[in-house]
Amino acid sequence: MSVQTSTGRRPIKARETRGAQALARWLTRAGACPNQISLLSIVFAGLAGLCLILSRSGADAGRIALLLAAALLIQLRLLANLLDGMVAIEGGLRTSAGEVVNEFPDRLSDVVILVCAGYSVTAVEWGPTLGWAAAVLAVLTAYVRALGASLGTAQYFCGPMAKPQRMAATTLACLLSGVEIIRGWPPLAMPVALGVIMAGSMMTVSRRIIAIATELEGDRRC
Repeated sequence: MSVQTSTGRRPIKARETRGAQALARWLTRAGACPNQISLLSIVFAGLAGLCLILSRSGADAGRIALLLAAALLIQLRLLANLLDGMVAIEGGLRTSAGEVVNEFPDRLSDVVILVCAGYSVTAVEWGPTLGWAAAVLAVLTAYVRALGASLGTAQYFCGPMAKPQRMAATTLACLLSGVEIIRGWPPLAMPVALGVIMAGSMMTVSRRIIAIATELEGDRRC
């Protein structure tokens, strides 16, 4: 398996789509600030987390609606993360503090969504522990990437559980949790998803550490 690297930007295929480019151009013409878009991702993450926590109880229809809203808000968070960089770089609006404002909301959003996903778990009492563990490991994957960059290596965005995969797993868990309510199945989708995120994040940390150490030793092969 190859190791995905970058000089600073996460390789995202969606960045090359016409829709994303058109939206980025529209935001640039509208005077949107990249830092504002970055901060907006925290708002989406916070609302997603609120929906997840509220989905623990209540009428089935309301819980399903909250889970669907959480899935949508998680994707809007990712869209904001995509567009802030596009507006900053393609729109020529990059600022000196942009990297800080870009990275911090990402880490905070990961923590908020994953921790709240843990508190939404009803199948087991230790759901919050799963959420916090997944959040810590998510931050650790980003820390290892940044550590490598600080030591002069490429930024390694390889998975199998980088940010896009973590959010895809959480989004899918929201949708499956709604199906569980409709079908009367045990509510296992969310705790299973958090377990998968934890295992995948540990693998991701290991791969990135190995890749960084290998590059520092003068061989960029994994």
